[in-house]
Amino acid sequence: MGTQYSHLSAEERGLIMAERQRGTSGAQIARMLGRCRSTISREVSRSHAASGAYDATAAGRRYRERRRSCRPRLKLAEGTRLFGHVRDKLLYRFWSPQQIAAKLRAMHPDDPSWHVSHETIYAAIYAHPKGALRQGMITALRQAKSSRGRPRKTAARRGGLSIPEDIEIKNRPEEIETRVLPGHWEGDFIKGAFNRSAVGTLVERKTRFVVLCKMNDCSAEAALESFARQMKKLPAFLRESLTYDRGSEMARHEELARRLKIDIWFADPYKPWQRGSNENTNGLLRQFMPKGTDLSSVSQTQLNDIARLLNGRPRQTLGWKTPEEALAEEINCFHQRVALDS
Repeated sequence: MGTQYSHLSAEERGLIMAERQRGTSGAQIARMLGRCRSTISREVSRSHAASGAYDATAAGRRYRERRRSCRPRLKLAEGTRLFGHVRDKLLYRFWSPQQIAAKLRAMHPDDPSWHVSHETIYAAIYAHPKGALRQGMITALRQAKSSRGRPRKTAARRGGLSIPEDIEIKNRPEEIETRVLPGHWEGDFIKGAFNRSAVGTLVERKTRFVVLCKMNDCSAEAALESFARQMKKLPAFLRESLTYDRGSEMARHEELARRLKIDIWFADPYKPWQRGSNENTNGLLRQFMPKGTDLSSVSQTQLNDIARLLNGRPRQTLGWKTPEEALAEEINCFHQRVALDS
C-alpha cells in the first residue's frame, strides 16, 4: 500500500520558518517533520518573501490561493445565465429540477455549457447561503424540506363507499389500463383545513392533463355538480371513463355517469397505486395548496391558473412533452380521423 500524502500544516510551516532563521538545513528540517527532503525544498523555493527569507504566513496565504485556483469552477453559480434560468423556472414556473435539466438538454443539445443534472440543481439549492432566495427555491420544490432526506410515510385513508361489483376496477377494460387511448380519467378530492373544504382533481391517464374543480363543500352533491360542470367543457371523445376511489363524495356516481355519458370505475380500498397519476398530481398540488389551507376561498379562476402551470410542465413519462402538448396532439389526431372518415 502506498504512502498517504498530506499537505503541510500551519504548524509545520511555522517550524520551517523558525529553523530557517536558525540556519538549519532543508535535510535536517525534513527529518524533524518526517517529510521528504524535496517537499521542504519546494515549499521554501516557491514561498519565500521579497527579502528572500521564508515567511510562514505568506506561504500559507499562497497555498490557499493555489488551492482555490485549482478547483473547478461551479457550473451553476449565482450570477450566471444558467443559474438565472434555473431560478426562474423554479420560482415562477414551478418546474422540478428534473424537468429543468431535461428541457435544457433538449433546448441546447450541442452546447454542454447548458447541460446540468437535476442532482446538481438540488445541490446548488441546498448549498446556497441561507436567505430569502434559498428559502424561496426550497419552497418551490415538490417537497419543500429544509434539508434533503428520506420522504415521510403517511397512513392510508380509511372508510369507503359500498359499490356494485360490476363497476369495480377488476372489471375495467384492458385498454384503459394500458393507456393506449385518451379520454380515460382518474379523479379524487384534496381536502382543506379540518376537512371542511375541498378541490376536485381530474387527471387524464394517457396525457396526464389536469383539470381542477371548485367545490362548494365536501358533499356528494358538490362533487356531482363540479365534476359534471368541468368535464362537460371537454370534447365528447375525451369523456370515456372515470376511475375513482371509494370516498363517500361519489355517492351520486350513477347520476354523474348519466349526465356525462361516461363509465365510472372504482379502485380497490387501500390501493392508491391503482390511481397513480391522480395520487401523484395531488402531491404536486400541495405545493400550491398546502395542507391546512382553507380551500373554500380558492376560486375556479385560480384553480385554472394552477392547472395551466401543471399542464405546461414537461413530463418524463411523455418524452418531456407537456400534458398540454400531448392533449393537443390527441385532439388533432381525432380531427384528422374524422376528416378522413367523412
